[in-house]
Amino acid sequence: MVRILNLIAIAALIGSAIYAYSIKYKTIFHAEEIAELKNNIKKEQDEIGKLRADWAHLTRPERIQALSEKLTDLQPLALNQIVKAEALPDKAPKVDSIGRKLDDLGLSEPTNTPADSAASGATPSSSPRDTR
Repeated sequence: MVRILNLIAIAALIGSAIYAYSIKYKTIFHAEEIAELKNNIKKEQDEIGKLRADWAHLTRPERIQALSEKLTDLQPLALNQIVKAEALPDKAPKVDSIGRKLDDLGLSEPTNTPADSAASGATPSSSPRDTR
């Protein structure tokens, strides 16, 4: 009986040791994963900082001003160029060549539809193909 209890105690001791070592190695594995993720996060934060610095460099007003002067031949804004909206000339309506031709033919005016002629009290004209 004592031997069986000794064997059970030894088996329980070995089982608990195996369980303790498995927990230890799992925690080491997870700690390494956490360290790797922290390293990746730090790299990404550094990359974000680098991109922000590049963006700040590219959007500097003096750089944009120099590029605009180099690539466009615009005049600087003068105070005599600023006027009220009422002082601006009215734009003439644009009429293309097809619109002029339609005006010349009289086709730009609205046409009478059957609903319009019924509403005005006019009788519709008889069709030229009157079959009797």
